[in-house]
Amino acid sequence: MKSELFHSTFTVTELDPYGKKFDRVSRITALSETNDIEITLDVNTEIYPLGVQDKLVFSLASTLALDGNAASADTLSRDAWRATGPSLADDYDYVMFGKVYKYDDSGPDKVSVYASFGGLLLCISGDYRRLQDLDVGMEVYLLMKK
Repeated sequence: MKSELFHSTFTVTELDPYGKKFDRVSRITALSETNDIEITLDVNTEIYPLGVQDKLVFSLASTLALDGNAASADTLSRDAWRATGPSLADDYDYVMFGKVYKYDDSGPDKVSVYASFGGLLLCISGDYRRLQDLDVGMEVYLLMKK
């Protein structure tokens, strides 16, 4: 099974474009190196500070298991994130777990996918071919590193 749903390198273009609303959270806008995908993401900047022009490796995955196998229902329901062995999260600095809640077809080739990570929001927009593995209701892990 394929665990990685999306992977790309982004450059932060804006920090709090609509003004700062919360002390510990900033909304970033970033553009992929190929300029075909844009993300808007809420980040806890108290634990993971970011600035304009920072480069990020960004990934969305369905599981943290290195072999790509999703956890069993029992493991998934409690403490799935407390992996005892190596996991995909070991390679990243910032990891969140959330759920895709909206998929918007805004043009012939462009889509926007929205996910919530405990109230921190993500909007990822771009070519539908790059985002076709994301579906409404899907639980995903967001992984980032500088």
